[in-house]
Amino acid sequence: MNVLGIETSCDETSIAIIRDGLLTANLISSQDFHSKFGGVVPELSSRAHLQIIIPLLKNALVKSNLKLNEIDLICATAGPGLIGALLVGLTFAKGLAYSLSKPFIAVNHIEGHVFSGFLMADKPEFPMLTLVVSGGHTILLLVESFTQVKKLGSTVDDAAGEAFDKVSKLLGFGYPGGPQIQKAASKGKATALTFPVAELKDPYNFSFSGLKTAVLRHIQNNYKNVDAIPEQEKNDIALSFQIAVIKALTIKLEKALKEFDVNSVSVVGGVAANHELRISVEKVVKKYNKNLVIPDLEYCGDNAAMIAFRGQKLFEAGIVHDLSYTPFPSLNPQHFS
Repeated sequence: MNVLGIETSCDETSIAIIRDGLLTANLISSQDFHSKFGGVVPELSSRAHLQIIIPLLKNALVKSNLKLNEIDLICATAGPGLIGALLVGLTFAKGLAYSLSKPFIAVNHIEGHVFSGFLMADKPEFPMLTLVVSGGHTILLLVESFTQVKKLGSTVDDAAGEAFDKVSKLLGFGYPGGPQIQKAASKGKATALTFPVAELKDPYNFSFSGLKTAVLRHIQNNYKNVDAIPEQEKNDIALSFQIAVIKALTIKLEKALKEFDVNSVSVVGGVAANHELRISVEKVVKKYNKNLVIPDLEYCGDNAAMIAFRGQKLFEAGIVHDLSYTPFPSLNPQHFS
């Protein structure tokens, strides 16, 4: 089976092809121009997707040595994400499915991340704990199969990735925040200051709004403006912030490891690219002798390979979607239950 995956949920346009079980193309075009605006501009994002999606598809077909009519299944991200961006990829996929008379699968972007570890050579084994850490979501899941996923907890306010972006902006680093904070943190002093980790009633929920506010108050109480912050102080703040985020994530992950008997642990999403988070998670998981799978950097961010893989698994489970399927910008709170 030849599976086409299309991802346009935010500021990456991606086309992937899985040919007879082998990933033969995973092309990603990133919209770097958003950095000068301090965040993604939805209208510009949608236009950029429109401009690049057809050339990417042509290149992916060439790389996979396939013709368009040899595609057997067409999958596209339906949400969550920016509604205009989602419409580009989803409508394009529907048009292809209709014109080629091929089955169509609408994929939940978060589910794509959840199973992205299966793109690795060393694959996770069910049941597994999966920590989704991205710009818009922070969710801890118990995954028992490709169709059985239970939410243990999620963020009650900001997602971890969102907090990285906001703190990066507070420090004058710009967008995207993750790489900027990680770079500055590598030059910081761990003993310089400490930021709080939220304690919540629910054992598996997360909160990063208070942490973000603590950084803001520290800056307001000590400096007239961001330009007055010495470079080393910025590095120290970045490191202390990063430590607090990682601690919040690993505390809940370890709590789940103590409660649930699982075979594997997977950490996925854009923030999973953070080097220190990967090291800290590895230390925790090693204590419990579990198999840890964190996708390569190519599959941590938004990519179509995970969409194609997830779509194929849904199709194998007997699921096919109608071409009237509509995009959804937000994740239904009851989606994982």
